[in-house]
Formats: sequence, C-alpha cells, structure tokens
Amino acid sequence: MLFNKVTTGTRALTKSIFTIGISACLLISCANASSDKKTALTDANIAAIVVGANNIDISAGKIALQRSKNPEVQKFAQTMIDDHTAVLNSAVALVTRLGVTPVNNDLVTTLAKQSSDHEKNLRSLSGVAFDKSYIDHEVAYHQAVIGVIENQLIPSAHNKELKDTLISVLPAFKAHLKHCQMIQSNI
Repeated sequence: MLFNKVTTGTRALTKSIFTIGISACLLISCANASSDKKTALTDANIAAIVVGANNIDISAGKIALQRSKNPEVQKFAQTMIDDHTAVLNSAVALVTRLGVTPVNNDLVTTLAKQSSDHEKNLRSLSGVAFDKSYIDHEVAYHQAVIGVIENQLIPSAHNKELKDTLISVLPAFKAHLKHCQMIQSNI
C-alpha cells in the first residue's frame, strides 16, 4: 500500500515537473516566435497576453486556496489572486481607455491550453505533492513571464502608457518569483 502511494506520488511529481518544463519552453518559444518581423506583437496582442497570463495565475491561486493545507502556500495563493486581479483590472482599464481590444494570438492560445492542463493536474493532487506542483509551476511560470515581459512585450509595445504599465509591474512579478522560490526551498 505504501509503495503504491509513493509510486503514485512519484508519477504525479514527474508529470508535474514535465508539465512545468513544457509550459516554460512553450511560453518562451512562442514569445520568441512572436518576435519575428512577420508576427510582431501588436498592442492588442500584448493586451490579450496580459489578460490571459493574469487570469491563469488567479485561477491557479483559487485552486491552491481550496486544496492546500500549507499556510505559506495558501498565503502565496491569496497574494497571487489579489495582485494579479489588481494588475488585470488596471490593464483592462488602460486598454479600455486607450480603445484597444485584446486580440488573441498563438501565445494566448498556448497559455490557455497549458493552464487547462496544469489545473487538471493540480486537481488530481493533494498534500505535499499538490503544494510542490503548484509552487514549482509558479516558479517556472514567473521566470518565463518575466522574460517575456522584458524581452518581448516591453520592446513590442507601441503605446507609451502600455509600455510604462508593463515596466511598472515587473518589480511585483520579480517579488512573486522570490516569494515562491522561498516557499519552494521549504517544501
């Protein structure tokens, strides 16, 4: 019986690590593909990416609040919900004021698919396996998102207010990364 639990937990953890690696690679490769002159990101594409990325972290945070028993993971999840909701609301207000309608692209579609897969995986886990999967994914996700913001979104933004907003959220994303890395080292 114990062997089955360990084997099941190991398989879930291996699947989780694989999913994190694929997610980070796809996010980075999609962003790099978007840097091609033919498929340069527009402000409308950037708006869709910002909305999608924030919704993903909000949704995963809500799952973590429901499933985790670890107070640090729960606190981090609530921070993700609060901070990413604030960024999302700010971004929506900005694009509304600017008259920009978000336009999905391959990166948004890929993020949505990865998010669905990640959430399905999270719902299949509990205990330490859940906490580890959630936090490991948050570390990889924040690393990838920071890279995309710095290397793709900011350079591609045409509107100064949009560019300034992207620049202004970077410190929060970097703080999130440090926070989840600290939690990761204790799980």
